[in-house]
Amino acid sequence: MVMTLDDTKRMAIATKLADLKAIQELIIANEQKLISATADSEINKRFQDMLRDDQKNLGVLDTVIVQYGVKSEPKETVTQMIQAVEKLMSGSELTVYEKVFQHELLKHEQAMSGIVIHKAAQKVGADVEAAITPLNTVNFENRAHQEQLKGVLENLGVRELTGMDADQGLWSRVQDAVAALTGVAGSVVTHNTDKSDMNLQDVIRMDHQKVNILFGEVEQTNDPQKRQEYFGQIFKDLTAHARAEEEVAYPAVRGRYSEGDLKELYDEQAEMKVIMDEIRGLNPSSEEFLNAVRSLRDIVMDHVRQEESTYFAAIRDNFSSAESEQLATQFKAAKSKIQDELASMK
Repeated sequence: MVMTLDDTKRMAIATKLADLKAIQELIIANEQKLISATADSEINKRFQDMLRDDQKNLGVLDTVIVQYGVKSEPKETVTQMIQAVEKLMSGSELTVYEKVFQHELLKHEQAMSGIVIHKAAQKVGADVEAAITPLNTVNFENRAHQEQLKGVLENLGVRELTGMDADQGLWSRVQDAVAALTGVAGSVVTHNTDKSDMNLQDVIRMDHQKVNILFGEVEQTNDPQKRQEYFGQIFKDLTAHARAEEEVAYPAVRGRYSEGDLKELYDEQAEMKVIMDEIRGLNPSSEEFLNAVRSLRDIVMDHVRQEESTYFAAIRDNFSSAESEQLATQFKAAKSKIQDELASMK
């Protein structure tokens, strides 16, 4: 059996990511309800903007979870909390102000959870850091939304108590606070100015970066157990990556990419599979194991260079941004399904 890195720490992060996704889905549902419940055009527009951000960020979370490669279900307590909030947000017990207040608390929880995951990744492994990198954009937007929600809450609260509007100068102060977040150098709350979804090249490149880090981890440890575990993650990641490429990425360029080059990509992946099967039977404390891993790395890196040059060029030259983003969605879906199959074979 191939050993993996699904140890306690990594599974804890996987569970926290599952919690994050479940709450993100709740946030989207809340914002849809709040848009319907809010007559104020300015507040309504802010919720519509947040909804667009949060729908995009749900896709980012899907990318992170697939890239991470370790899956879990949300904690039962989180599921119960979501059900309770859904009931409150759908009912008439709370005022609009109180519903927005609950929504801001969820945003705070999301922002803190994202930061904690980032910090935990730094302790667990460089490959985990690489996998969760897109989460930084989600962290930024959750913090920015928190600042905006403070303004919404003050407006709604003053209106409910007095029947009058709050000082509109508040909006500029909120925007100043949001803008200040962009200046935090080196923070885990970082801003990605590119609002577009990831394209196929982005997603494949992330896989390449992660597996390169894992190869480095194998080389750097003298612990046979850790070598075996890191190789187990390489095996799982490369298997899912290769199969997803063969199901989605490579067929997409037929007729738009050299048949000889395309055959070379398929052949290299077939060679990788043979070598990985051989490595599974080797003693991880042996020099033979390390030499075989190095041979695998050489083949993978040659493969990466071809993909990131000629194959990526074929995608750029023949597909629109929207088409490449759609291919990325299909690639992630295929990869996620393959990951589930591999997990069930343990």
